[in-house]
Amino acid sequence: MDAVGVLEDGFSRIKELVHGVVEGMSEDELAARIEDGANSIAWLVWHLTRIQDDHVADVAGREQIWVSGGWADKFELPFDLYDTGYGHGPAQVAAVTADARKLRGYYDAVHRETVSYVRGLSPEDLDKVVDTSWDPPVTLSVRLVSVMSDDLQHAGQAAYARGILLRR
Repeated sequence: MDAVGVLEDGFSRIKELVHGVVEGMSEDELAARIEDGANSIAWLVWHLTRIQDDHVADVAGREQIWVSGGWADKFELPFDLYDTGYGHGPAQVAAVTADARKLRGYYDAVHRETVSYVRGLSPEDLDKVVDTSWDPPVTLSVRLVSVMSDDLQHAGQAAYARGILLRR
């Protein structure tokens, strides 16, 4: 399998995790937190989707699905339009409520765009520098793997929270 195929496979695994985490959960369960100050499943899934949307839109040179797909209007969150959840405290986490269908819908829209973008890449594209504010500068492959890593960590946290909530 080539590098583009590996990236596509990685992003598909995130989709499977996201679907598995939200499947069968009520909006109240998705918004519940396993303890004060913890992130809810809804926030974790929304945030990982926002990060993927933000970062892939940036390297692809397109508008975020959050905006172009009308998802900001559908979620009606009290945040800046381009807020991704980075640095959110307990009050902002609590503000993210959504049912499983909405969380899945937004994630699936971002996933489709991500996979479409990745499928159009060549091995040479992956070596292009996309961010010079780091030392060493960040290549496209490093940025995409970073997004996958972040998303997988948050999806794992959401799965862990689900397990705890369903055992209560």
